[in-house]
Amino acid sequence: MAVFPTTGAFTTSPTYSGGFIPQLWSNKLNAKFYANTMMTEIANTDWEGEIKNQGDTIRIRTAPSITINDYSGAGSTLTSEVPVPIYADMQINKGKYFSVQINDVLAHQADIDLMNTFTDDAAKQLKISIENEAFFQWFSTEGAHASNKGVTAGAISSSYNLGSDAVPINDATPKNILDTILRMSATMDEQNIPEEGRWLILSPHERQLLMMTDIAQAYFTGDQSSTIRTGKIGMLDRFTVYVSNLLPHGAAGKATVAGLTATSTGATLTGAKVRRMMVAGTKASCAFASQISKTEPLRNQTDFGDIVRGLSVYGRKVIKSEALVTALVGTP
Repeated sequence: MAVFPTTGAFTTSPTYSGGFIPQLWSNKLNAKFYANTMMTEIANTDWEGEIKNQGDTIRIRTAPSITINDYSGAGSTLTSEVPVPIYADMQINKGKYFSVQINDVLAHQADIDLMNTFTDDAAKQLKISIENEAFFQWFSTEGAHASNKGVTAGAISSSYNLGSDAVPINDATPKNILDTILRMSATMDEQNIPEEGRWLILSPHERQLLMMTDIAQAYFTGDQSSTIRTGKIGMLDRFTVYVSNLLPHGAAGKATVAGLTATSTGATLTGAKVRRMMVAGTKASCAFASQISKTEPLRNQTDFGDIVRGLSVYGRKVIKSEALVTALVGTP
């Protein structure tokens, strides 16, 4: 009986028992599935063309608010102001890389283009890894405006319960999830956030609860190809809704975690009980800039084979916290 590896990986510089590899390699690859990525769907990426190297700083300017004064009639003295632009600095201080080695003998036996296959996989994994880290930074470390989270959310009314780490919203029923989404929408309204371009991200758990409600089944629309590509599942109460398993979360019975613990299923939030995050916003809330600054082929100096490695530098920042809303749901 054939024995298959359990880790899903194999070495690209194996130890040979003879002069060649006796196995017959199939020229077909088993399908691999990737986490949905939606960075360009939810963040402002206008500055990507302006970065070249890790360590650069991008100064993002925002139009200042102009003061409106009362006019008392002809002959009155008008007061003029000199608008001062508002800016936020986003540092390109993060970097991730991949380095892939392909042994000549292995490549010959495989009968497929292993180098292109592996580098294509590396690019996808790179995107997932960056999104995982950026989600934690945006939604947990920097976070939404103080009026857009917690048990007294609402810049005007302070009347919307969006949950807290100590007392999350009980997600035991589909209705609770739908009610939370409506409260998140109202919270954005109280911050005068435009209705156009609003997005909402749910975990798979909240998505399946939401789909049990009659209103969700009636209002969700969307094409299957966009669901596969970006996790988009439709529109609901002015939100374009996405599903992602990369949202920050807390695991049941897990000890308090300080700082970032990024995993393939999202970064871990502080908390000893189940905590899942629901996030809403617009592209005005978060900025992101990234580019593959270096990709280079090398000839392996210690074996017969080639190496391809790539470096991606990036930065991420919440630039308008008023346009970002977070809710915590789970086990009270």
